Amino acid sequence: KLKRIPMGYFNDQSLGELTGIATTVLDEVESAGAMVLVTILGGLINSAVMLLCVLFWDWRIGLLALAGMALYLLLLSRMEKQSAKIAPKRQRDEARLVEAVLEQLQGMSVIKSFNLTGKGDKRIRQALEDSRENNLAVEKLFTPYIWAQEMALHLFSVVILVAAVWLYLNGSLTLANALMAVIISFLIFSQIQSAGSGVSALRLVGSSIDHANQVDGIPEMDQDGAALHPDAHDIVFDHVNFSYGSRPILKDVSLTIPGRTTTAIVGPSGSGKTTLCNLIARFWDVEGGRVTIGGRDVREYTLESLMDQVSMVFQRVYLFHDTIENNIKFGCPDSTHAQVVEAAKKACCHDFISALPEGYDTVIGEGGATLSGGEKQRISIARCLLKDAPIVIFDEATANVDPENEDQLQKAMEALTREKTVLMIAHRLKTVRNADQILVLDQGRIVQQGTHEDLIAQEGIYRDFVSERTASGQWTLQ
Repeated sequence: KLKRIPMGYFNDQSLGELTGIATTVLDEVESAGAMVLVTILGGLINSAVMLLCVLFWDWRIGLLALAGMALYLLLLSRMEKQSAKIAPKRQRDEARLVEAVLEQLQGMSVIKSFNLTGKGDKRIRQALEDSRENNLAVEKLFTPYIWAQEMALHLFSVVILVAAVWLYLNGSLTLANALMAVIISFLIFSQIQSAGSGVSALRLVGSSIDHANQVDGIPEMDQDGAALHPDAHDIVFDHVNFSYGSRPILKDVSLTIPGRTTTAIVGPSGSGKTTLCNLIARFWDVEGGRVTIGGRDVREYTLESLMDQVSMVFQRVYLFHDTIENNIKFGCPDSTHAQVVEAAKKACCHDFISALPEGYDTVIGEGGATLSGGEKQRISIARCLLKDAPIVIFDEATANVDPENEDQLQKAMEALTREKTVLMIAHRLKTVRNADQILVLDQGRIVQQGTHEDLIAQEGIYRDFVSERTASGQWTLQ
C-alpha cells in the first residue's frame, strides 16, 4: 500500500503514526482480537446453554439466574458505551508515543552534541505521561463498572442459594435438588463473567481496528497504467505546474531532455531542482501539464515499468541493515555474485569492500551508519549500475562529502551515466561544463537554458554561480 502512494504523504504525515499502526496497533488486533472474540462468544454461548438447562430443570431458579444475567449485561452495556469515548484518544496517544520515541532515537546525535541528555526529551516525556494518564483513565473508568458487575453476580448467587434453602424448607425442592441449586449458584455466572471480561476489551480492540483501517483511506496513485518499455528515452516537461500544499514549487515549466544526453540543473536552494527530478520518477503527480518519457505520459506507465526506466542516486543515500552484497543487489535480487562484483568495480568500491573483514558479506549498520559518505555514495552507484536503467537521475549534492575520493566518485559517475539519458542536480563546475545542456531554475521557473559557453556569456544566475565556484576553488588555508 505504502509503495503506491505519493511521496508527499510522508512529508505531511507522521512516520510515527504509520509505525504505530504497523507495530503496536496491529499487534493489539492480532493478539487481543482473537482472544476477545473467543472469550465473548464462548462465554455467551455457554451461559445461554446453562441458563436453558436450569430453566427446564427448575423455572424459579432459572428466573433468578436470568435476572442476574440481565443486570450484569445492563452494567456491561453502559461500561462499553463509556469506553467508546476514551478508546480513540488512547489510540492517538499510543501513536504519538511511538512517534516521539522514533524522533528521539533519530535525533540522538543532535541531543548529545548539544549536551541535552535528560533535558531535550520534553516531548517524549509528555508522550509517556499522556499514555500513562490515558491507561489510568481506562482503568478508572472500568473499575467501578467491574466492581458493580461483580457485586451483581455475587448478590444473585447468594439469592439463588437462599432461595434453594427456602424452597427446600417449605418442601418445594428435594434435598438433592436443593444441593444442586447451591452448586448452580456458584457455577451459573462464571461463563457470563468470562464474556464480560472480553467485552471490556472489545472497544479497545475495535478502536485499534478502526485505526489500522485508516490506511485504506490513503490516496493511491493511478494503478491503471500499462507495462510500457519505450525504445526512446527522451524526457519532456510540457507546461508543468506543481505545489506542496498551497506553496507553488514549479510554475509552467517546459523543457526537453534528448535521449542519451546529460542535462545539468543548477539554481538556488528551494528553486525546485529536486522536485523536478522527482516528478520524472512519479514520486508525486503534476498538478498541471504533463511529464513524458519516450513520448508517453508517466501516468500511462505502471509504477513498476516506470521505475524500470529510471535509476536514482539520492541526495541522502540510504542503505539497509544487511550485507553489502544484498544492498547492492537490492533492486535486482536475482543477480549473481559475479555481477555484483562487476558493478562494484565500475563504481570504484570493490577495493574498500574487499578490505572489510567479511568482504561483500559484511553487515552494515542501518542507514549505512558504519560507512563514510563517499563509500555510501559509491555503493548506491553500484546498485544503480546493476539495475542498468536507461535514465539516470543523480543528485550531486553528496558527491563532495568525501573529497579524498573525489576522483573515484567521478569515475563511478562516468560509468553510471555512459550512454544514458542523464538529469543531474549539479554542484561542481566540471560536471556543469561537460553537460550537453544546462537548466537554471529560480523560484520554480527556468530562467536560463543552454550550454556553458552560451550561459557564461550572459549576465544572470549562472555566471554568478560559476564565479562563486571559481572563487571558492581558489581558497587556501594560511
